[in-house]
Amino acid sequence: MVENIPTPFDLIGKETLHELIDDFYRRVSIHPDLAPIFPEDLTETVRKQKQFLTQFLGGPPLYSMEHGHPMLRARHLPFEITETRAKAWLQCMNEAMDEIGLSGSFRENFFSRLVLTAQHMINTDENQSMKGERM
Repeated sequence: MVENIPTPFDLIGKETLHELIDDFYRRVSIHPDLAPIFPEDLTETVRKQKQFLTQFLGGPPLYSMEHGHPMLRARHLPFEITETRAKAWLQCMNEAMDEIGLSGSFRENFFSRLVLTAQHMINTDENQSMKGERM
């Protein structure tokens, strides 16, 4: 007998995931360490993140269908991502999770996966000057 085990995407749901991402990018847009490496208009960034996290959490492969393989590290190489910026990114996500009331083991598991992803994105030594221009 095959059980239908819900994916993390099934557990959070599209509406809650989109609310999380919208809240997250409101924070990113004003964060002093992150805003310089993001475009002023985050509309397309938000749209792609919704596609990516849907897929990341086991939902439909929306990101890959439109953009091909995510290749996260390669796609982020043009941006100076330091440990400070990775931590700031995670702080914004943690605060957004608080804001929408995400809790329990789902939140813990999701956030731990994001920690690994953020660490993997670091591509610039903290000792190099952080620079960046809005894209």
